[in-house]
Amino acid sequence: MGLNDPQWGNKNSGGPPDLDEMLRNFNRKLNSLFGGKKNAGNSGGSPMQGFGASMGLVAVIVLLVWLASGFYIVDPSSRGVVLRFGKYVDTTMPGPRWHMPYPVESVEVVSLSQVRTVEIGYRENVKNKMLKESLMLTADENIIDIQFAVQYYLKDPKDYLFNNRKPDENVRQAAETAIREIVGKNKMDTVLYEGRGPVEASTTKLIQEILDRYKTGILVSKVTLQNAQPPEQVQASFDDAVKAGQDRERQKNEGQAYANDVVPRAKGAAARLLEEAQGYRQKVVANAEGDASRFRQVLAEYEKAPGVTRERMYIDMMQQIMTSTSKVLVDQKTGNNSLLYLPLDKLIQSTNPQPQTAPTDASAAPTSGDVGSSSRVLRDSLLSRDRETR
Repeated sequence: MGLNDPQWGNKNSGGPPDLDEMLRNFNRKLNSLFGGKKNAGNSGGSPMQGFGASMGLVAVIVLLVWLASGFYIVDPSSRGVVLRFGKYVDTTMPGPRWHMPYPVESVEVVSLSQVRTVEIGYRENVKNKMLKESLMLTADENIIDIQFAVQYYLKDPKDYLFNNRKPDENVRQAAETAIREIVGKNKMDTVLYEGRGPVEASTTKLIQEILDRYKTGILVSKVTLQNAQPPEQVQASFDDAVKAGQDRERQKNEGQAYANDVVPRAKGAAARLLEEAQGYRQKVVANAEGDASRFRQVLAEYEKAPGVTRERMYIDMMQQIMTSTSKVLVDQKTGNNSLLYLPLDKLIQSTNPQPQTAPTDASAAPTSGDVGSSSRVLRDSLLSRDRETR
């Protein structure tokens, strides 16, 4: 009889319920639940035997659930590290896997593609500075304030789990050591301005060397300088120095521009003078050669007829002298005693308005035709004046 029977209290009001009957009812319901068949021959069996069978079935179910708890799945970007009683056993690849359930074995799934970031010199914001980490000394004995971030991911899950107690702290200390060494080998202007790229690359390489030396299983991907400046206490003086440096560069550029303007012109003038000197040299040499050739020709003619040659040379010389002077010679042997003053020099200048210079060579001497024409003009003027006086 079940405990939920409404007539239980009336029929058994004289004593407690029968425990054996309750166990038999429980066994029957359990067997019917799992598909068991009723056996009339066993109806008189011991209730404890049925209870033992039920507990065995429960134990089997618990065992199956325990074994099923050993299944796990590893993502494509992760690796599974299997530990047996805390000791490393194996590293599993992506996909569905199974291990001995807890507490025999356990699995640590480590992501290899997750990018982790460590901040040095600040926390979460560059304004929240950590001066103990950020202040550094340069090679020229200047102090600068640097904040930078290190990005890294994992390359060996086993080394990462077993050789690191605090991975982020290890990376921070290695990064601080590396950046202090790199900054200590460079000057202040190099770190602040033109050398930021090389400083980042050198720091990344040195951090990786330190982490590999300790077998941390960490791979540094990038070092980024967030801020690099002098300390706040000397910022104003540093700005003045920067302005002075900019003025110096500006003046250097102006001087260079002036030099670029003057030097080419000076070179051009020098080249022009050289060309003029070369032309003058060629002219003088040509004139000298011409004079020498003419002298040789005159010498040859003089050897043939000395008297004629001397007379001709005398006439040519007098012609050259007379054409370049303003003196006029008048012959009085003609018997004309009345001599009128005539401004013959003015008349000659009026007939030859352009000034005459002494010829430098034979080629520049006036020809006999020019002299004859001047003489005719002068003679015609004298005759006309003589007629007027008469």
